[in-house]
Amino acid sequence: MYKLKLIRYLLIPLIAVLVLVLLIFILSDTPFSALYFFFLGPFRSLFSFGNMLNDSVPLVLGALGIIIAIKAGSLNLGGEGQIYLGAFTATVIALSLSKLGIFGVIIGVITGSLSAGFLAAFSGFCKAKWNTNELITTFLLSCTVIPVVNFLVAGPFADPQTSLISTGRIPENMRLALILKPSNLNTGIIIAVIFVIIVKLFLDRTKMGYEFRMAGYNEMFARFGGINIKRNTILALGFSGFLYGLAGSITIAGTHYSVIKEFSAGLGWSGLTVALIACFSPAAVIPGAVFIAWTNSGARIAMQNTGLTYEVAYIVQAVIFLLSTSLIINNKIKRNS
Repeated sequence: MYKLKLIRYLLIPLIAVLVLVLLIFILSDTPFSALYFFFLGPFRSLFSFGNMLNDSVPLVLGALGIIIAIKAGSLNLGGEGQIYLGAFTATVIALSLSKLGIFGVIIGVITGSLSAGFLAAFSGFCKAKWNTNELITTFLLSCTVIPVVNFLVAGPFADPQTSLISTGRIPENMRLALILKPSNLNTGIIIAVIFVIIVKLFLDRTKMGYEFRMAGYNEMFARFGGINIKRNTILALGFSGFLYGLAGSITIAGTHYSVIKEFSAGLGWSGLTVALIACFSPAAVIPGAVFIAWTNSGARIAMQNTGLTYEVAYIVQAVIFLLSTSLIINNKIKRNS
């Protein structure tokens, strides 16, 4: 049964890629050239390959955030706002503590992650207190936070020395070290791998992780077993938001060095796509994130060299999202019948 499930989920990315190939032949004037740059472009140089791996870092952390929430029976749809808030908070704190060097950015990253965690935990509190739907509250809070941060980035914290709508840049002595020059790949990828291990061990080897899993699998059974569902709902969404905030903070500390207006657009949904590919398993998050980063990088390189529209990457994700959620809904219906 497990092997059958694994094969079905491995087929989903393959089907998505086949759909992409068909669309390229239909839409592109130079389909073979577009296919070459899409499939092999990210591997042609250390620069492209390193940037592809670097793009996977926030996707890994975002997918882990989704997994933590889903295992506890909740779903966090506020990823983009949480990434954005975490990145902004981390940047502001780091700039204010620039004299502390690397310690200042560490404090900034932790503070940024916590700010996003508290934002998501508030949705958990609303669900525990008034039984509000966390899908709605996380999404609406995200939609509220984004324009607020936009105002701060474009207004009080705007950098007048750049043509971009962004905050000031954190100094070089506060940035994460590059590990595959001349690409942007940095030590953030090591942090992401460490958190994959942490989340895996937390869910499989700790009492709270067990309670999360039991609540997600059967809430009524968990209640009768003495598990505090309300507390765990708040904590699970808080941990989920923390990981999303960490994704934004790491992206600033290692890649952008400043908050560029709406840089997080699409990252939340991409993290959800990675979690779907991984079947909500922390161990499978890394290959899933690299796959999505590869489609994004390949689409970008193909666009630069052949004029192929970048939206083909979103089509791949949309197909994966549609097929994965269809299987999940089908399995849920069978379980309840």
